[in-house]
Amino acid sequence: MTTDASDAVEIRNALLRLRRGTGLPVAFGGLMEAGQRMRISELSGTATHALRSLAVTSGTGLGGKTVALSRPCVVTDYSASRQISHEYDAPVAAEGLRSVLAVPVVVRHRVRGVLYGALRTALPLGGRMLDVAVEAARDLERALVVRDEARTLAAEATAGDGTGPGWEQVREAHTALRALAPRIADPELRAELLGACALLTAESAGSPRVRLAPREVDVLACVAAGATNAVAAERLGVTPETVKGYLRSAMRKLRARTRGEAVVAARRAGWLP
Repeated sequence: MTTDASDAVEIRNALLRLRRGTGLPVAFGGLMEAGQRMRISELSGTATHALRSLAVTSGTGLGGKTVALSRPCVVTDYSASRQISHEYDAPVAAEGLRSVLAVPVVVRHRVRGVLYGALRTALPLGGRMLDVAVEAARDLERALVVRDEARTLAAEATAGDGTGPGWEQVREAHTALRALAPRIADPELRAELLGACALLTAESAGSPRVRLAPREVDVLACVAAGATNAVAAERLGVTPETVKGYLRSAMRKLRARTRGEAVVAARRAGWLP
């Protein structure tokens, strides 16, 4: 498994959140490759490139121990620690790191990567710092899940003809993701999820000719899934009257006389899968 550009962005965002939340000056991380090996691909706050592209095997060093145990691990003085093996002492010393924490990124019960935070002095790391690092890893896990599912569904959609059971799954997933997005507080993660939604529609191929507001698309996605106004309101966390208002507005823009016509027009315009 390799780290593509979108995954690299997610890792960098997680590292920035880790540094901001913990106050640690250095953070780095990467995703797993084949053969139980993790490669450090992203650096934040480092002074050298000693750690870039370093391949860490499961069970070796701090990160490898984290992969093997699938839990956070911390050392107060990396080079002197008796809790880890020392295959990577040279690049760690070249960066001048002493205290280091490592947290696993776990997706569907499998370690997908590791995030590290570090100090250049030998001081205890733990408590609140470790909690923040773990939360940064959880954010990355959620983003990877959304991306994985979007890629899978987009591949199914590309392979299909738009009418089979695979397409029904795509449409159900699109509706669920659109309903979930407004409830996510983190604006970066919310934007990523909406970007994943766009991968499931023609919206990702260019700007649709008919401009719809995000909530109008949300309502149409629910209607396309067969939801009544009351059910759509419950899913979206608004009132049935609000749903009616968004639906009327969308129908007017799409020049549709019925709910069914609105769904068909929205699909033709690239707003719905």
